[in-house]
Amino acid sequence: MILTEKFEKLKALFLEMEQALIAYSGGVDSTLVAKVAYDVLGDRALAVTAMSPSLLSEELEDASLQAAMIGIRHQIIQTHEMENPNYTSNPVNRCYFCKSELHDTLKPLAIKLGYPYVVDGVNADDLHDYRPGIQAAKERGARSPLAEVGITKAQVRQISKELGLPWWEKPAQPCLSSRFPYGEEITVAKLQRVGRAEIYLRKLGYQNLRVRSEGDTARIELPPEQIKDFVLKTDLQSIVSAFGEFGFIYVTLDLEGFRSGKLNQVLNREVASMK
Repeated sequence: MILTEKFEKLKALFLEMEQALIAYSGGVDSTLVAKVAYDVLGDRALAVTAMSPSLLSEELEDASLQAAMIGIRHQIIQTHEMENPNYTSNPVNRCYFCKSELHDTLKPLAIKLGYPYVVDGVNADDLHDYRPGIQAAKERGARSPLAEVGITKAQVRQISKELGLPWWEKPAQPCLSSRFPYGEEITVAKLQRVGRAEIYLRKLGYQNLRVRSEGDTARIELPPEQIKDFVLKTDLQSIVSAFGEFGFIYVTLDLEGFRSGKLNQVLNREVASMK
């Protein structure tokens, strides 16, 4: 009953907006927002995806395919966060500068096209994590319908499943810049080698993963239950050779396994040490 009430509130929110431009990455959150917006508003909803070196080409293709399946109009724009040294220097608030660039691009577009609202896929759980990008979006007037009605990540997946969206279990896929430890400079070449490495592993059948990049070292993170299978059944030397072609010198496997937001544990330790 609670989930039904939240879903009805979500639809009512879009009905009140009358028109909306969706910051659409193709992830499960923003895709649900796009789906509901289209169902309520029809052609008065527009999904816009930002293309940049930090977005996997596979993700851009998925975003286009999913938008077509939903039926919503879809536009691709170019953002230029890589031209901002505040972003490429990779500070702890890197996402602030990424989202600033995104919404500084989307807001003028929305005004030009006559859309009074820019909305994103931030969910209720995101509000409890370290997400400096949320601040940047709010400063520029963006709204977060999922968070506004209290829909969590798990509820996003549940609603998506009930709506028959085939990507309801799609793993979270943050931008490739999240693969680098804070303070390490981000370059297009580094983003490309991480992207190629992750695509390579996905073609081997491993979907929920990260390739963390630290200098010339690639650290592969897989769900803990898949680590044994990976070691026993994968041609490790072929992976080392492939990663070498991508530009890495060393290839390691994280024995702790994949955990979303792992790089933020450094921040948590710093905070703890100051207490």
